[in-house]
Amino acid sequence: MDCVFCKIISGEISSKKVYEDEKILAFHDLDSKAPVHVLVIPKKHIVSVEKLSDCDQGLIGHVFLKIAIIARELGCNGGYRIVNNCGKLGGQTVNHLHFHILGGRAMSWPPG
Repeated sequence: MDCVFCKIISGEISSKKVYEDEKILAFHDLDSKAPVHVLVIPKKHIVSVEKLSDCDQGLIGHVFLKIAIIARELGCNGGYRIVNNCGKLGGQTVNHLHFHILGGRAMSWPPG
């Protein structure tokens, strides 16, 4: 498989890890858009939200519970944004489900 996130999970590509367990990996985004910009990815290769199935419900719940813990540990106590881009028109550039945690500053709306 030629997925950059799968290569990060396997250790083939290095990353600046923030959190890891048996289900997910969180690491600093190389193209940071905020003082805190971390990507949270499931270790299971899922292309996008559009490809989730009923058996992924527990995994997605786990992702969001860990996002709250990660954001708090990174000092995003005043709030943060969780972003998921879905599909090409939605701005998804890596075809592996991932969530951005953006924080450390006030977020504007609309995002763009």
